[in-house]
Order: sequence, then C-alpha cells, then structure tokens
Amino acid sequence: MINAFSLILAIITGISGIFWSIKKLYTLMYDRDQHKKIFLQQSTKTYQQSKNAYSLIISYCSIISEFISSIFPILLLVFIIRSFVFEPFRIPSGSMMPTLLIGDFILVKKFIYGIKNPITQKTLINTGHPKRGDIIVFKYPKNPELNYIKRVIGEPGDKVIYNIITKQLIIYVNHVNNIACIQPLPIVYSNVVPSNFIQVFDNDVDGRVNSSFIQIGPHQKCPHGIRLIQTTESFNGIEHNILTMIPPGDQNLIKMYDQHTKHLISEWLVPAGEYFVMGDNRDNSADSRYWGFVPERNIIGKAIIIWMNIKKQQEGIWPISIQFHRIGNIQ
Repeated sequence: MINAFSLILAIITGISGIFWSIKKLYTLMYDRDQHKKIFLQQSTKTYQQSKNAYSLIISYCSIISEFISSIFPILLLVFIIRSFVFEPFRIPSGSMMPTLLIGDFILVKKFIYGIKNPITQKTLINTGHPKRGDIIVFKYPKNPELNYIKRVIGEPGDKVIYNIITKQLIIYVNHVNNIACIQPLPIVYSNVVPSNFIQVFDNDVDGRVNSSFIQIGPHQKCPHGIRLIQTTESFNGIEHNILTMIPPGDQNLIKMYDQHTKHLISEWLVPAGEYFVMGDNRDNSADSRYWGFVPERNIIGKAIIIWMNIKKQQEGIWPISIQFHRIGNIQ
C-alpha cells in the first residue's frame, strides 16, 4: 500500500536537499559573502550583456538552483510534520454528523497510534492502539486510494451486535478471548430530541434517488424532508451524539417487528489486528456493517480538532461563509 502523495513529496524534498547540500559544500570551500557578491554580479552581467543563448541558460539554471536549495528547509519541515505529526483532511460527506459536518477541516494526530513509514505505512515504532470511541481516519480497505473517517465501536476480540430497528448497540468486550464474558458493555442512550438536520430526497436525471442534508431551526418545517433524531450515546465514559431516523429503543417499533427480530439483528466478531467502525449518522453511513473491518495497518491517525469550516451552498460553488463557531476539539 503505497502513499503516492507522500512518495512525491519525499522525492521533491530529496531533490531540493541535494541542491541545498551542494550549495552548503560550495560555501564551505569559498567565502560566503564573496561568493554571493560574485554570483550576483555575474548573473546580472550575463543577463544584461550576453546575447549568447547558452549563457542565458546557465544564468537561469543558477537562479533556479538557488531557489530550489532555498526552499529545502520548508519542504523538509512540511514533510516531517505531515508524515509523522499532523495531517489535514476535509470532511466531504455527512456520515459523521452531527459530530463532523460537510466542509469541516480537521487535523489528524498521526503519531498517537505509532510512527509509520510515510511511503509504505508500515509501523516502525508502536506508540498505542485505537480505543473504543476514537474517531479515526483510515485507508478504505476496499480501495486504499480513498480516505474514510469513522468512530471505533469494536476493538479486536469484541463481539458487536446491532439492531437495525431499535438502532441500539450491544458490545461484549474481548469476547473471543474471555469465554466468561457474560455481561455486555454498559451503553446508555439519553437526551433523545429532534435534531436540526433534515434529510432531503430527490431524483436525478437518470431516475436515481439522491439525498442531502440541510440544517434548520427546531421550529422550522421542511415538508419535503425527514427530521433526524439526535441521541447521546455513552460508553466507556465517552459521550457523543448520533443521528437516526427513529428514536433508539422505540417500543412501538419493537412491538411491530417483534415476530421478525432475528432477521433485524446483525452480529460481528472483530478479528485480531482489526477494528469495527461506524459513522455517527447511523442510517446514512457506509461502514463496517456493510464492507467489513478496518485493519490496523490502514489507520492513519486520530481526528482531534476542527480548525475551519467552509459552508457551501452546493458542491462546486464558491464558499458562502466560514463557520468560525465550528472550530474546536472533536468529541
């Protein structure tokens, strides 16, 4: 699994480093101020007086090499920070609403789960592992060219159960290795309220149904959409909000589907070295429920902060505003 952008950045940084090293070696052999004076005089003289194309090419090459060598420290700093410390990402979809919104720009802490080779993503120094509740950015297992962001629900060895109708999770911690694990992890659903998010459906020119999200006040109405339900989900001392189309644990729906519950409950055993992830927008997220587990080697890092949000009227349109109130830590 090769990281193409990191490879290109490493090559450019390496080339710039070669020019920088040559320049440093040259300045060690000659007086720096004298060299600079002679270089500027020769460049100016060559540029103004020479009618020889070869001399002009030499002059331009000298200027270019001087520029390339001068940007090496900046490129090296960017490469180190982006490869081992922090990396910025933009949220393109609503699968992590209400925690992360479309247009959020986030920073991902990369070294929290290990120091990795920026090209091959192989772990060089292990510094930790993802924990249940962490929001992680990872390479999509089905297509490593794509980056996904989801919340960790199941750790290696866990048994995860999800009820499609009640929207509730049941997690047996370390179920594979702990045969005596009878009691599931306590998960509490509270503060069930109508959210400010409306899901709107429309048909495109090919007849396919598409959906999008709009944000309006609690007392405003949208006749052509569905107002999603916001609920606080708590486990391991971590609280976060989720969105669903119906309230989790709705007793009326439980009674309605009581005869068919076995067809509405899905179970997963999380393999060693892999993780079960879900989006906070539970009914609008393609995650481990559909395409499987995330290998630890695919994980890029943990999302820790929103540093900007650019609100767009629609995709492809110039941003209409910067949402400063979105800036802050990610829960």
